Amino acid sequence: MTLKQIYTWIAIGVAAIILVTVGITSWYTVDESEQAVILTFGNAEESITEPGLHFKMPWPVQEVEKLSKETFSLNFGYSQDDKSNKKQVQMITGDENIVLADLVVQWKIVDPAKYLYQSQDPKLALNNATSASLRSVIGTSEIDEALTSGKAEIENEVREMLIGLVESYNIGISVSDVKLQEVDLPDAEVRTAFTKVTDARETSNTKRNEAEKYRNEKYEEALGEKDAIISRAEGDKVARIEQAKGDVAKFNALYEAYRKSPDITRERLVIETLEDVLPKANIYIMNDNGNTLKYLPIGQQQPPQPAPTQGGSNDDE
Repeated sequence: MTLKQIYTWIAIGVAAIILVTVGITSWYTVDESEQAVILTFGNAEESITEPGLHFKMPWPVQEVEKLSKETFSLNFGYSQDDKSNKKQVQMITGDENIVLADLVVQWKIVDPAKYLYQSQDPKLALNNATSASLRSVIGTSEIDEALTSGKAEIENEVREMLIGLVESYNIGISVSDVKLQEVDLPDAEVRTAFTKVTDARETSNTKRNEAEKYRNEKYEEALGEKDAIISRAEGDKVARIEQAKGDVAKFNALYEAYRKSPDITRERLVIETLEDVLPKANIYIMNDNGNTLKYLPIGQQQPPQPAPTQGGSNDDE
């Protein structure tokens, strides 16, 4: 074989390799759960999110980096299975108490180019932002809030602060949710003491609620009694007004009769007054010389008894 033939076969081989390389590296596929970024001589140009078959310039002109669309979880804080670990993340509350917090951050990649080239380690940046947000919020909260009723508010504040930090970093990450799993005390004895304090506080709240309920019941009863008294008073008022009107009408009628016949009316009033004052008395009307004119059976009178007969029987003697 001549030298020319050797060169010819080498050229054919090189061309075949180039053609195979071009054929293999000129297309790529993106799955439903993936997103890709095109690199032209190492510079990120565009992000591909549509699934399917795509074409590009062959290697080494263009390359493809594929990243997942799934939602990732970042666990920050202590592990509930190993609370005795001395490397647990401890933080100080606003009232200078030490607590352990367990936080889960849900995040996803929204810009592959920035995720790959804007930061050297975007996961570490997210972890540091989570630590800063949680420590900042816990540091302004009291231990009672962190361990009991204030967890939801702490969670919301951490979420808002973390989202703001990640957006300012511009590293192609989006935080979708933050869940505060647990806030606990680092020492068993302290936890026991705090549990007793919490139980005492709950008992105090229960007693206070019972007292408030009793107060409300008595207050409602007092209001009902007040309304009943007012209603009775209004009834008595109306009755007395009507009675007074009747008395006025009666007096006016009596005055009219007196104006027409004063003597007769005067005598009538005297007799009626005597009947009221002495209801059981026998009333006699006398003339001026003291002799009885007439027996008037006014009031309850006894029937007259028969007079005894003259003389008696021999038995009476």
